Amino acid sequence: MDLVLDPPHGVGPVRIGMTFAEAVAAVTPWGAPEVEHDDDDVTIRAKCREIGVTILLEGSGEAVTAVELWWPGEGRSTDVRVLLRGDDVFTTPAENLFHAARERGWIVDQSEPEYPFIPGVSLGFTRQTSQDLPRTVAGLPVHATSVLIGDEHYYNERLGG
Repeated sequence: MDLVLDPPHGVGPVRIGMTFAEAVAAVTPWGAPEVEHDDDDVTIRAKCREIGVTILLEGSGEAVTAVELWWPGEGRSTDVRVLLRGDDVFTTPAENLFHAARERGWIVDQSEPEYPFIPGVSLGFTRQTSQDLPRTVAGLPVHATSVLIGDEHYYNERLGG
């Protein structure tokens, strides 16, 4: 199974801007999602087989603002591929993903090496874990451990705007 990232519009069946009910319906075929309410934010947690899926409805809690997908974890495997323009985010070395992004004309901000992001597109990655797995010379996991997709303005705050 493939979950295709479509930045900045969504991933797989979950689209940025969906209502709460639409988002729940989109992931229910994978199993019953968990829902958390925190002030005006709503978080929907689901699993697409071994891939963790976190759907964020930030602010008013009325519309999907971001979707984050999580690598299955150390010692676990999955037949679900999370694809960004044909590259599997969790099996392609992160530096290769970022190189391909730059070749597409995207700006990759690595000012926080554990949390690089691509503004405008909007993709954010996590390269942090306490798990024992291959690391770069700088100590970062070779592969991303999560990927977040938001709308084109999602990372404006990190850019200072």
